[in-house]
Amino acid sequence: MRAEAQQNIEAVEKSLALLRRRVGWDTARHRLEEFNAMIEDPGLWSDRARAQKLMRERQTLVDRIDTVESIARDLGDNRELVELGEMEGDAEVVAEAESALAALRDRAAQKELEMLLSGEADGNDTFLEINSGAGGTESCDWAAMLARMYVRWAERRGYEVDLQSETAGEEAGIKSAAYRIGGANAYGWLKSESGVHRLVRISPYDNAARRHTSFSSVWVYPVVDDNIEIEVNPADVRIDTFRSSGAGGQHVNTTDSAVRITHLPTGIVVTSSEKSQHQNRDIAMKALKSRLYQQELDRRNAAVTEAHEAKGEAGWGNQIRSYVLQPYQMVKDLRTGVETSDTQGVLDGNLDGFMAATLAMDASGKSRSEARGGE
Repeated sequence: MRAEAQQNIEAVEKSLALLRRRVGWDTARHRLEEFNAMIEDPGLWSDRARAQKLMRERQTLVDRIDTVESIARDLGDNRELVELGEMEGDAEVVAEAESALAALRDRAAQKELEMLLSGEADGNDTFLEINSGAGGTESCDWAAMLARMYVRWAERRGYEVDLQSETAGEEAGIKSAAYRIGGANAYGWLKSESGVHRLVRISPYDNAARRHTSFSSVWVYPVVDDNIEIEVNPADVRIDTFRSSGAGGQHVNTTDSAVRITHLPTGIVVTSSEKSQHQNRDIAMKALKSRLYQQELDRRNAAVTEAHEAKGEAGWGNQIRSYVLQPYQMVKDLRTGVETSDTQGVLDGNLDGFMAATLAMDASGKSRSEARGGE
């Protein structure tokens, strides 16, 4: 068997071992039998929320079992075809099987990543907030570049992107923007992007063409759906309305339709500036619940999120990723060490490699220093 085919087989076997571990393969069938027994209970649907949760959990387990079995079956079939083709001297059969093994390697690796998205809210839609750091126009322009990057990433995946609010910079770019991004595992993928992003480049706003360093922060929160209960005491919130800015001319907004909600116990502030005040209240309340839910996730996982809780301002000590455009081209994730010289590709939304590496690091339980080899 040729070395490339053997390497693909070994890669698939490694992915299968990790998939089985994530599924809990030794007990998976037993757990499925337990789910099936509970579903047969006539009184199950008396509690609709519990029934729906149970059905989702069962379907997830079924899908994962099917994935493992399908990959294992395809691996066995194509390995046999390679061996059979080599025995009979049929180069066409060997080539076809080797091509199938290469495709199976990629499929197994993708499924391996998808199974890392097993958190309580990973499958939910997400809110994405971008805020410029200190630095005036430079940081505002960098925040706009980040917004474009994430919109491009979302569009590549076929996700829905809705701009919830935006504050323009004084000369260029944006001071802040908030998006709702909808699609399968939107939060699970984007949650690894929370943190401070640093840009180094020759400033287009500097007549002396000097190199500037800019910072902007990105924070990601899951959209709280009906499956996650978050109660907000009306006495704990202050709701303010204000005039949102329009596009000019006949489209200028002349009513106080924008809504700001302040959660008094935590100091969390959310805003929405669509055309309808009623719609804005609903959007802002959902955003508040998402922020409160994220806060609860952070509390449960305090050891992992200690850096997130102490993030402070967008500056040197809180970076997760560095984007250098001059004097050389390099984007490097400071948590995982993953880097690429394809800076334009990254700024056009090619972020999957960075996200996958962070998910894998989180799943392994490694700290940032361990993941980077103890630097």
